[in-house]
Amino acid sequence: MYPIIKLVAACILANSIALAVTNDVSRLASAVDYKYNHISTLQSDFTEIYRGSGSDRTETGALWLKKPGKMRWEYRSPKEKLFVSDGRDVWFYVPGDRQVERSKLKKVEDLRSPVGFLLGQTKLEKELRGLSDAPDLTPLESGDRVLRGVPQAMADRVSGVVLEITPENWIRRILIEEVDGSVTDFRFNNQRANIDIPEDRFRFSPPPGVVIVDGQLGQ
Repeated sequence: MYPIIKLVAACILANSIALAVTNDVSRLASAVDYKYNHISTLQSDFTEIYRGSGSDRTETGALWLKKPGKMRWEYRSPKEKLFVSDGRDVWFYVPGDRQVERSKLKKVEDLRSPVGFLLGQTKLEKELRGLSDAPDLTPLESGDRVLRGVPQAMADRVSGVVLEITPENWIRRILIEEVDGSVTDFRFNNQRANIDIPEDRFRFSPPPGVVIVDGQLGQ
């Protein structure tokens, strides 16, 4: 009799703990959603680390985001590159090149799409199936929470997305694990929200003599 009672009690306790953890993750996700839903612009320094297909590279630069769908990635090290979206067209240009790549934003299947979380364009629990703690990953900063989920819209390409959340509900890190084993790791520092960002920062005009090549991005 007593062993059965103990077993039932243990099951109830385990279920209660699991429910508490789930609710805790839901509260954290909602807090992050709320924070970024009230952001219209964002400026941040970034580090992008890519590992896969025999390649290992680290790049740094500055990022500007503005609702809806506007972004500017200025890569500054080790090589200058520019990735700009005006909300309609997306441009990718390497200074000194003789051509610039252009595509429609809606056609771009780019791994920067999870960065939409930074402008509150989606709800974390809705977009990331099975969102839960990732105890196997050590946070970059003590006190941060690390969550992992599977993106609904990119499950054929991405096996998981990891988010590191600060105690103030900032997204410090977005790590994208692709099904082929490659990993893209975005890290954000010095985030500044709701600052004035001129519209011309999201426009791109090809330098004289640079040829526009359409429809290349994301293909």
